[in-house]
Amino acid sequence: MTQPFRTMARYSPAIWPELSLELEEDLLRVTFTVRLHVLSSAILPGGFSEADSLLNWKVPLDYGGGDPLSQLKSRCQLAGEDPARTIGFMTAAKLTHASIQERDGDQCKLVCCVTAGTRNAARAGYGRETYSAYDPGTINIAIFIDGRLTESAMAGAIITATEAKTAALQELGIKEWGTEHLATGTTTDAIAVCVSQRGSETHAYAGVATTIGCAIGEAVYQAVWEAVATQSEA
Repeated sequence: MTQPFRTMARYSPAIWPELSLELEEDLLRVTFTVRLHVLSSAILPGGFSEADSLLNWKVPLDYGGGDPLSQLKSRCQLAGEDPARTIGFMTAAKLTHASIQERDGDQCKLVCCVTAGTRNAARAGYGRETYSAYDPGTINIAIFIDGRLTESAMAGAIITATEAKTAALQELGIKEWGTEHLATGTTTDAIAVCVSQRGSETHAYAGVATTIGCAIGEAVYQAVWEAVATQSEA
């Protein structure tokens, strides 16, 4: 079992103690003592950025959207974090069931944290009824890498992680809501690849044929599998 927040409120990865993960009432906070270079699909801020922290904010199941960017910024300020230096996720999934995977790899250390709900599971490539921006569900994937990557390798890491997420969902038999199609994700998934840019060697690629890509794929697969498989547990 790699779900520390089912029994504790704070966790520090053995392979990268500079990371600190803390569960609060409606927030999973990750802080780092070194500023990380980030590529993310998160609302706050999205794209490439520099960050000192990552917040995964749990919203109610009946969350109606509105202005999520402004709400995330306000929640960051309430938590004492600078919105300009924070990656902001939103989810309706159980934060207590976040799965954390660690890998000590080739010229890198890797920590993956996943929260997952699949009420709005969907399969990419099919036409469907659309959903509100934050319908209950969401798979949020945060990957922290102590190593050096090119920006194209960071983009490649997102591809590898997405493939691994889909593989886990299909292994679990998660189906698109309202159909019999196997799901490839949910309608509101988000991902962040956060890199220290430290190390003597630079990873130019992060596809599944590379050592770092293989580590990312394994960590994401196992974290998504566990977070999804246990989401109905207390």
